[in-house]
Amino acid sequence: MSVNILLFKITLILYFVATVLYIIDIITRRDQVGKAARWVLAGGFAVHCATLITRYLEAGYTPVANLHESLSFFAWTLVGIYLLFDLRYRITVLGAFSCPLALTLMIVGSAAPKTVKTLSPALDSWWFPVHVTLAFLGNAVFTVAAVAGVLYLIQERMLKSKKFSTLYYRLPSLETLDSINYKCLTFGFPLMTMGIISGAAWANSAWGGYWRWDPKETWALITWFLYAALLHGRLTVGWRGRRAAIFAIIGFLCLLFTFLGVNLLLSDLHSFKAMEGR
Repeated sequence: MSVNILLFKITLILYFVATVLYIIDIITRRDQVGKAARWVLAGGFAVHCATLITRYLEAGYTPVANLHESLSFFAWTLVGIYLLFDLRYRITVLGAFSCPLALTLMIVGSAAPKTVKTLSPALDSWWFPVHVTLAFLGNAVFTVAAVAGVLYLIQERMLKSKKFSTLYYRLPSLETLDSINYKCLTFGFPLMTMGIISGAAWANSAWGGYWRWDPKETWALITWFLYAALLHGRLTVGWRGRRAAIFAIIGFLCLLFTFLGVNLLLSDLHSFKAMEGR
């Protein structure tokens, strides 16, 4: 077993332990358990950093060329972005939803082929790490926005029905969740925009054209317009609360299809097979 795979498995175990601790924190409402979950998750993130570094040294390129690498990289950015928000808000319930998502990505990634293959010569460019890093960071920020949106809808439903579960007592105020949603939008939208622009520049250097209207590019543009509409609505019309939460969830579903659905179901220049050398 290579060092990279060993570190990947250790990361997966730590994310699993963190997920269990976050769930226990919600059930028992013990702050010490939540703090332990935070530290375990931070430790898992540190090991994950080492995992990606060793993968990079082994492959010689930013490790997002196949399903295993992409899911691992997505999980890494998601955990990193959540930890940044946790420094500001200290909301363990946000981790109780974000951490299982990262764990799921790691579990699926662990089942995918882990063989390191040569990157396609057309894609071997310095634009590659720039584009994928911006794109994945934007995806991670919008994932946290979707989690905040789900929590907003759950709490709103409980307040209207006056039926409160154990989860309710761990939820922050509706105003805080809406604030997180908005902050994610203000950070995520520029990242997504720069990711698309850098992707266009990369496409021009690789294929001689900025835009080819392949399925990935088309769905990325659709997703961008959805988030642009949400940002416009929040800034000019005053959208917030329930409507903003629903839009954040719909945007995330489109984002997820753009990331996984297009790569796995449709054949285009962005599919994992196209990224590998012959």
